[in-house]
Amino acid sequence: MLDIEGFSVAYGGLRALSDVSLSVGEGQFVTIVGPNGAGKSTLFKAISGIVPPVSGSIRFQGRDLLAVPPARRAHLGIAHVPEGRQVFKTLTVRENIEMGAYTAAGRARFAQTLERIHELFPILHERAGQLAGTLSGGEQQMLAIARGLASAPRLLMLDEPSMGLAPAVADLIFERIAQIHREDGVTVLLVEQRVAEALELCDYGYVLETGRIVLEGPFRTLISDDRVRRAYLGLGE
Repeated sequence: MLDIEGFSVAYGGLRALSDVSLSVGEGQFVTIVGPNGAGKSTLFKAISGIVPPVSGSIRFQGRDLLAVPPARRAHLGIAHVPEGRQVFKTLTVRENIEMGAYTAAGRARFAQTLERIHELFPILHERAGQLAGTLSGGEQQMLAIARGLASAPRLLMLDEPSMGLAPAVADLIFERIAQIHREDGVTVLLVEQRVAEALELCDYGYVLETGRIVLEGPFRTLISDDRVRRAYLGLGE
């Protein structure tokens, strides 16, 4: 579904990503982990068209994504749930969800999708008329995911969905992400700081450090790697 080859991004002459290559197959759950500043969010921004590349290519379902204006990429079926949630705080919960449904597929399936969102996150139904800025951090993260789902995406990109959340709330968010992938067949690309949980969910994972892919493989390969165990899981030899 998504193929990235030799991808590099620079800010002010400093390389944020260097020769990154990765792929996401249709129906897969792919995780990208790495320390802060590794370039994970930059990669998502590049896929969405927020930052331009220095070199490399991105293809989505065989189409050259770099030739598609950023505002049109969501219409291809790509939903980007950004780091820090970034809900529209002065709009209601329902209005935030409606903002996500501006794609043709989102509009056509809105009633069905809204029902599914309320199944996944009942609190959003209860608080449909409440201003998003008055929600808790966990509820805002649920709303950010719901806004992404409202576009009826083929690829759901989630950037640090557990950031700043209490462990119990983060666990619930992970359960819902897994449920969306398993039950709705949505392809998921996840960037996450909770490495153990993120890798456990995935079919395939990448470790990104200082802008480069340093390791990749299925869950069991990554979880058994000494480097991953020491650096990200707090485990010894």
